[in-house]
Amino acid sequence: MKMVSRYIKIMLLIIFFNPGISKSQTLPVGTPVLEDYYRRAQLLGKLDPNISFTVRPLYSSKSLNANNIFDPDSALEKRRDGNFNGIYRFWGKFGKIQLLPFTWENQYTTYHPYSINDGVMIPARGYQTSIEAGIYAKLGPLSFQLRPEVVYAENRTFPDFFKDQPDYIRAAWYSHLNYIDFPERFGDNIYKKFFLGQSSILLTVGPLSLGLSTENLWWGPGMRNSLMMSNTAPGFEHITFNTVRPIKTFIGSFEGQLIGGRLENSGFAPFDTTFEYSGNKVYAPKRNDWRYINGFVLSYQPKYFKGFFAGLTRTFIVYHNDMGDRIKDYLPIITPIDKKANYGEGESSVPGDQRASAFIRWVWGKEHAELYCEFLREDHAYDSRDMFLEPDHTHAYLFGFQKLMPLKREGQYLQVNLELTQLAQTGTNPERPTGSIYLHYAGISQGYTNRGQLLGAGIGPGSNMQSLQISWLKAYNRLGIQVERYVHNYDFYTSVVKDIRANWVDFSISALGEWNYKNLVFSGSLNVIRCYNYDFLYRPDASNPPSFWDPGKDVYNCQGKVSVMYRF
Repeated sequence: MKMVSRYIKIMLLIIFFNPGISKSQTLPVGTPVLEDYYRRAQLLGKLDPNISFTVRPLYSSKSLNANNIFDPDSALEKRRDGNFNGIYRFWGKFGKIQLLPFTWENQYTTYHPYSINDGVMIPARGYQTSIEAGIYAKLGPLSFQLRPEVVYAENRTFPDFFKDQPDYIRAAWYSHLNYIDFPERFGDNIYKKFFLGQSSILLTVGPLSLGLSTENLWWGPGMRNSLMMSNTAPGFEHITFNTVRPIKTFIGSFEGQLIGGRLENSGFAPFDTTFEYSGNKVYAPKRNDWRYINGFVLSYQPKYFKGFFAGLTRTFIVYHNDMGDRIKDYLPIITPIDKKANYGEGESSVPGDQRASAFIRWVWGKEHAELYCEFLREDHAYDSRDMFLEPDHTHAYLFGFQKLMPLKREGQYLQVNLELTQLAQTGTNPERPTGSIYLHYAGISQGYTNRGQLLGAGIGPGSNMQSLQISWLKAYNRLGIQVERYVHNYDFYTSVVKDIRANWVDFSISALGEWNYKNLVFSGSLNVIRCYNYDFLYRPDASNPPSFWDPGKDVYNCQGKVSVMYRF
């Protein structure tokens, strides 16, 4: 109690006597249109070049050059003619209350679930919708953001995973699910949930912020995928200590975040938990305990190398009931990065799951372009020698490029974005078995998930994706197409299925659109997907005479998305 009392006194002193107060309102990860708008603005030289865009959510500050983070060019403010703008100020600049945008997102999927970077939404067939709204209040350096989210999913039935596969493949699949909380379907009924969503309570002083949050996080430079933190899963409860703007020093600028949080189980089991193979039940129930996650991201921009960012991330997960009460139990990320300190037997003295990554982002302002990449390693190396000899053991990587090309009409651009994500293992050393990224084989049976969805790249364990976007741009407005090749769980295919004709690959073409009209921001997409060998099931259309390479019976899946955001 003495420590709590002392902490409260220190906070009160900071509140009433600190002259340097920063804004701490956030632009949530996944905000339609606006997130990409700010990133493009940096490529066009209209935004602070010290912002890395590798530590998100973004915070409203002088760096973003916007009085209202949801009105970047102040167009709404200029058009109001004195009407209420959703912001009420009191006690001079000390107090502020603001209505946050109302966002309504909808999607419909025709054949089977398809879900990447959609937050509280789940992988589900049929109609699904989510609503997000809230209020932001600030009193000096203290801020309160209440932005709950509600989701409804029709959650219709779809073809059972592996129902028509041989028993040995089905057995391997259910065994695979023993190492990750990754349900094929979220129950047998309509799915309805309420989340605190993008909410937080923060104390912000200067460039630093400390508080509690349930917001989604995005770590790393990726745009379509992120290896460590993305918004594929709902946000989780966490304590956060982070920068709200770049900290400039004599050697360069720094951004970062340190978290300690709580990951929840989905509560949903696979389709058939009673399946037996060779007389034994294959599926093992999950441990009923929440998981503690500790992680950090750090981004650095050298002082004399403008536009270049380099960074590191690391996360560590342990079951709550296995934790101790020492500092290192709450900060396991400070433990050695290799296994040698633990005699090579595991990642820690208790069952735990760690991963680390390194990334770079290089912005070429004059060319309106950027290049970025990230490399992740799932398993500890034994020591630095082991890391040097086999850096690709349990690895994943991401590579991307974006460029804006001015068109003849002023303010219009052609945007090209290419991103490659590789999670599948190469198997370069058959003497050293590797597991799939985000699964854990030594104690954490839920893997790297929260509420049954992935914290990292939404394409899933063992998968790869190649994505190309080409768009016409003008301010907020965008019209374009996206072409993607999505390889599902190549690790499972190479280790179990092994039929060279049965690799499950999706080829998709999407029409994309974003448009701003007064207070409204619209966005939508129509995605047509041809699924080759859905569920790794190869069913040839026999020719006469039959051929080994007869085409299979593939399926089509379509997904339409529409969202509208009203800004006050």
